Amino acid sequence: MLSISQELVDKIVAHARADHPDEACGVVAGQGGVPERFVPMENAERSPTFYRFDSMEQLRVWREMDDRDEEPVVIYHSHTATEAYPSRTDVSYASEPEAHYVLVSTKEEDEVEFRSYRILDGVVTEEEVRFLP
Repeated sequence: MLSISQELVDKIVAHARADHPDEACGVVAGQGGVPERFVPMENAERSPTFYRFDSMEQLRVWREMDDRDEEPVVIYHSHTATEAYPSRTDVSYASEPEAHYVLVSTKEEDEVEFRSYRILDGVVTEEEVRFLP
């Protein structure tokens, strides 16, 4: 189960809406599996159907997490025209076995679809999300 503050959820959703029609992406860093620090990142692809972290930005962010004794607790991105479910490409790029992979769909302007998954060895498992005040 992913337990995440409403404040972090709101930041992820705001980033997804701001980057629409392109996919947004980023990380929520933390310690001990607790999501704490919102880190929006640039979608190097600038695409409505695909995202990729810029390699230099990703290196900088991962080093920063190491320096702060953090880990990527949540790796998020948005889908702009489809439901919030990992694509085959998303699954193939999932490389953090302990991370929660969050997807936000921005296909509906007035609805929020916020879902979380574990992706391990190509197997996608949806998990419950508990929104904390």
